Amino acid sequence: MTYSRIVGTGSYLPKRIVTNRELEDRIETSDDWIVSRTGIEARHVAADDELTSDLALHAAQAAMLAAGVTADDIDLIIVATTTPDMVFPSTACLVQAKLGVTKGAAFDVQAVCTGFIYGLAIADKLVACGQHKCALVIGAEVFSRILDWNDRRTCVLFGDGAGAVVLKTSEAPGILSSHLHADGSFSHILKVPGGISGGQLRGSPYLEMDGQAVYRVAVKSLTECAQEALEKNNLKASALDWYVPHQANIRIINTLADKVGVPKHKVVITVAQQGNTSAASVPLALDAAVKDGRIKPADLVMLQGVGGGMTWGTVLLRW
Repeated sequence: MTYSRIVGTGSYLPKRIVTNRELEDRIETSDDWIVSRTGIEARHVAADDELTSDLALHAAQAAMLAAGVTADDIDLIIVATTTPDMVFPSTACLVQAKLGVTKGAAFDVQAVCTGFIYGLAIADKLVACGQHKCALVIGAEVFSRILDWNDRRTCVLFGDGAGAVVLKTSEAPGILSSHLHADGSFSHILKVPGGISGGQLRGSPYLEMDGQAVYRVAVKSLTECAQEALEKNNLKASALDWYVPHQANIRIINTLADKVGVPKHKVVITVAQQGNTSAASVPLALDAAVKDGRIKPADLVMLQGVGGGMTWGTVLLRW
């Protein structure tokens, strides 16, 4: 039987860092207020001339280097993003061209903050079945461009960045299972309602969020989805070596860890210096834990994401 396995990770964060102190000069907020409610101290913001595909390119190149693969090896590119360079072609096709990849498929996945989990689940199936041999899955966002920087409820939460992984066929299990869900009845609690019609902007181009409702859905759905993944594999939470949740805010992360049954020292947390980077948050956190040596060969790792839609999902894997 053939499986898929992550063989390399990579990440990229824009050079510009916006601290809470800087935001204090723009809006009515404070560092203490932001940290106490979210755990966020700073976030990265893309330069004016940086596109989502640029961030994705840097993360992809780092992942490919770590995996020891070249453009000639890649035959599938999936980019998870809510902030594409343009309406079409897909950001994945733009990244494909920038990398010099000339074969296989390339497409985007739009599941907001769950996007990387969705993309990883899709790539796993395509690689494990033998249709593709070497996949690049990227989560990349420039959320700073869909924020109202005068709205202190939302602008303090998000940041820009990109994370990527390379999957290859494997004879030994890597990704053990994936579990994807959505409930469109919650579409109103987290959205950017704007669109383009007749060459004009229709509706608001800025992110809108009901924070309390998002919190309730996120905690309930991810707790249940974590249990679903563990039961599928006949495992208990105590078997997990690492838990890599979506980096929305520290309150959600801590509550989830308690409800799933994962001790704090097994939770990978990057939200303090990155904020919520949407589809990029899980691969960014994963890469950080791989690079610093926390995640080691044979470790059991759970990845989770939750985002607008509402969407949510879990991937359980053996490193």
